[in-house]
Amino acid sequence: MIYCTNTNTALFFSSIDEIPSQIWEDLGCKQNIYFHPNFLKSLEKNHPKIIFSYIVLVDKNKNPTAFANIQIVDFYFKSVNNDLGFLKTIGRKLHIFPDKKPLKLLICGNTFVSGEHGVFIKKNKDKKEIIKELAKTILHFSNSTKSLKKNVDAFLLKDFANESLFITDELKGSNYNPFSVEPNMVLNIHKNWQNFDDYLTAMKTKFRIKAKKAIKQSAALRTENVTQENISTQLPEMTALYKKVVANANFNLAEFNLDTYKDLKENLGENYVLKTYWLKDKIVGFISGVINKKSLDAHYVGIDYQLNREHAIYQKMLYDYIEIAITKNLETLNFGRTASEIKSSVGAIPQDLTMYLRHKKSIANRILKLFLQRIEPTPFQQKFPFKKATSTHEKH
Repeated sequence: MIYCTNTNTALFFSSIDEIPSQIWEDLGCKQNIYFHPNFLKSLEKNHPKIIFSYIVLVDKNKNPTAFANIQIVDFYFKSVNNDLGFLKTIGRKLHIFPDKKPLKLLICGNTFVSGEHGVFIKKNKDKKEIIKELAKTILHFSNSTKSLKKNVDAFLLKDFANESLFITDELKGSNYNPFSVEPNMVLNIHKNWQNFDDYLTAMKTKFRIKAKKAIKQSAALRTENVTQENISTQLPEMTALYKKVVANANFNLAEFNLDTYKDLKENLGENYVLKTYWLKDKIVGFISGVINKKSLDAHYVGIDYQLNREHAIYQKMLYDYIEIAITKNLETLNFGRTASEIKSSVGAIPQDLTMYLRHKKSIANRILKLFLQRIEPTPFQQKFPFKKATSTHEKH
């Protein structure tokens, strides 16, 4: 646990349980699941290797104005398989990154979810001022103990959408370097879609044929809702499948502990989607997702890649996410950051995301800036599967 002395502008907590209920009420952030103490507690409880801390910014009357979610992780460069590989090589040669040990990364954001889930700012507050204050507070926090001061190598504020950049670009004044990451793929659920057939009808013939073929291929799959009663028996196989997906991923900040699902199901109930896919008596895949306000956010999946092509497991999962979003009368489906092209073929469009990185040492940070400017998301061919009448702006 990290203990940091409170300041005139910030309160520091090393566990969700320490935060008084009055703070949550004053902030009014519980309507957003990602800033609900139950959700944050589920992550904290199941990831003992990560240092979790929480910052509450306060005004001159000591009233809360913002909440920030801090996670300190050991980032292993062996988990980088994509374009960031050049950063790893050059960074080590120039001694920007540690050679033998992992990079100790202080993240403001949610390590396990794509999107703006790291900073909550209370309504009617000056967001630019709060972001500037947060940058100062993070620096104060990282200097608060010998272990953090010595070990933290860099700071990362993650996943801001384009419409937030006029606020978050204030971070440049605190020596943070912006860079683009893989986009979040978003499907807008059309207001006229009452069921999955309506979604198929909205597609151009070529894409509808492709969808029906995948549905036919996956006909042998049986799905089962994972509940608090049956989760323990299914978790070992789900974990094995999740690890296969992680091994294929280009980039992972931290590995998710699937035991977290037990708490998420208990705390979120119907707002946490968890399904397994079976071929006869064997689990061959699973999906998970968070229903947050009017959005379904796809969370982690697991896939048996050896059976994926034959039984169209992954495509079936994408269509199931879509069917859930339509059935629950939601407005958007966030598919997350991987497999952009196949997600675009089911109707998702890219939402750009920006991260801000700062190395603790100023010379290293200036070198880092040059390399981060070279990072671009992997290009992919955007598909447009819908007939003209179902344009993306005709949503709810």
